[in-house]
Parts: sequence; structure tokens; C-alpha cells
Amino acid sequence: MSCTRLSNPTLLTKQSATALYKSLHGSALGANAPKLACVGLHAQTISGRRDFSSSQRTQLKMFFPKPNAPNIKITKAAWAHPDYSEDQMKTVTVDHRQPKDFPDRVAFAMVRVMRFGLDIATGYSHDKMTERKYTIRNVFLESVAGVPGMVAGMLRHLNSMRRMKRDNGWIETLLEESYNERMHLLIFLQMAKPGWFMRLMVLGAQGVFFNAMFLSYLISPRTCHRFVGYLEEEAVLTYTREIEDLDAGKLPHWAKTQAPEIAVNYYQMPEGKRSMRDLLFYIRADESKHREVNHTLGNLNQNEDPNPYASSERRKLYELASLVLSPPGLLRYTSTSSAEPSPRGAKHQSSSQAITLFCP
Repeated sequence: MSCTRLSNPTLLTKQSATALYKSLHGSALGANAPKLACVGLHAQTISGRRDFSSSQRTQLKMFFPKPNAPNIKITKAAWAHPDYSEDQMKTVTVDHRQPKDFPDRVAFAMVRVMRFGLDIATGYSHDKMTERKYTIRNVFLESVAGVPGMVAGMLRHLNSMRRMKRDNGWIETLLEESYNERMHLLIFLQMAKPGWFMRLMVLGAQGVFFNAMFLSYLISPRTCHRFVGYLEEEAVLTYTREIEDLDAGKLPHWAKTQAPEIAVNYYQMPEGKRSMRDLLFYIRADESKHREVNHTLGNLNQNEDPNPYASSERRKLYELASLVLSPPGLLRYTSTSSAEPSPRGAKHQSSSQAITLFCP
């Protein structure tokens, strides 16, 4: 069928539309004429077969609303991100805690196996990495990195209710870590459009990892925290290499890319410091802090020691030991002063203040 092209969109009456149809086909419409309701013809040439829907295909990047969308209300994050100074972020280094006993060696071996599988799944080769390959790796890494904190926090939450005892401040820190990793994933999804194969890989990896982490934490929480500490060492290494490649001019597209709006709001990035390079410094600093926290938690008595990163304990720890963005495997917090009750209970209220630092 051919269609006469009109110079301007025209609104036709029912009679005009019927006459036009007759002139094109040369036949009367009979009883079917009243059923024809033509509201208008647009200035376009019809050629070939059209799909039923002309809507753009759904992609992950389109899930996020445009900036300042009128129907989207921006709320504060459940856990506001702590402020990092530029000097703190740039002094983060690649570090490694040597395994000291059998559980440490098991945790480190599992991380090496996981790293090997991740390299194969994401096609990692340091000399041949591009922005696309790094983004795929980051999405895959962050999609499973949020699992340990959620599993550990969930199990400790249930344990606290079951035993009807306080948790000594661990739950919030673990859930906050998981929340932070999820924010990393949402940031990278602004720059990526994972296909069905990668989504299937993430689904499988997350399912296996969640159940393995669940069973492992029931058996040995200390080993699990050591495992996460070693995993975060690999994350710090990955983001350090990304920053180095960006500075070396190997990632020209990222050199011109600005941080997504979700990252600007989450990190409260100042004007003039919102480049992709600045974003990588923020994320690497987060991974460095997770590295420190989990190696520290792995040094503690899992049932008795309070979380040194919670509320007043964190303040005392920072004042006495200056542990912001510091190397992994640092301390074992043993007790608090008599001036303030210990989160562990009354039996420690008369203890003197004692912080034992480890560099194992």
C-alpha cells in the first residue's frame, strides 16, 4: 500500500477520511464506513514493515531518573557518608596482611581462587584493559561485595535476639558496609548496560556466594572477616590500577567523564572535584576502610569484644590511635574506662582503659 504524503499534519473528519480511503482503493466501504475513525496523518513516509511498538528498548541505565526529575524526591542516605579529605584519599596504599595461622591461610586461599574466577569472568588482563572492561569488572565485583556485610549483620541480628543479649555494636557497622558497597554498584550502573549473560553470571555468583558466606559465618565468623579483609585488599589494588591507568592516559574516555549525579549526592563531592578520577579516589578510600575494619574485626573475640568503630568507642579509638584510613590488621580493643560503661556490660565498668594495637 502507498500513502499520499501531506505537507502538514491535518485533522480529517469522518467523511473526508472515507473519501480519501475510497480514492486510494477505488471501492466503497459500505457498512464498515462508520467504523473508520482517522484522527490525523503525520508528515512521514511509510516504508517497509514497522514494529508494533516504537518505544526504546529497556536498558539498565534508563532505570535511573534524569537529574531533577519532577516526580522524584531525593532523600538523605540512611547512612551518611563520612567526610574524607583529599590528602587522606591520596595516601591510601596497596597493602597486605600476611596470613598468620591456618584460618588466615584458608581465607587467603579462597580469595585467590575467587580472584582467579573473577579475572576469567571479566576478561581481566592488566595490559589490555579499557574503560568498558574496567566497568564490567567493577559491576561484577560490587554486585557480590555487598553480600558479606549483609549476611554477617543478619546472622548477628538473629543471634542477638535469640540469645537476648546486646551485640556490642557490630550489626550497624556490617550493614553500613553492605549499604556502601551497594551504592558503589548503583554508581557504576550509571555507566554500564550489562547484558543478559552478565546478569546471569551475577545471579549465579551472588546465589553461590550468599549461601557459602551464610554457612561459613555460622562456622567461623573470624575467618569470614579475614576473608573479606583480603577481598578488600584486591579491591584496593584494582582501583589503584584504574587510577594509574587513568593518569597514564590509557583511559581517555574516563578522563573526560564526570561523576554521575548519584555519586555527587552520596559523597557530597565539591564543585571542581567531580571527575571520574576523583570518584575512583572516593571508592578506593571506602574499600581501604572496609579492608581495615574487617581485618580488625578478625582480630577480635567474636562473642565478647565490642565493635571499636561504633559510636563513642569509635571516637575514643580515633583520638587515641589515629586509625582513619590506616593499614589492615590493626588492633584488639580490650576494655573502656570506668567513666563510661562498656557496651559489654557491668562486669567491665571498673576496668582501666586499654587499647592493644596489633601489626600482625
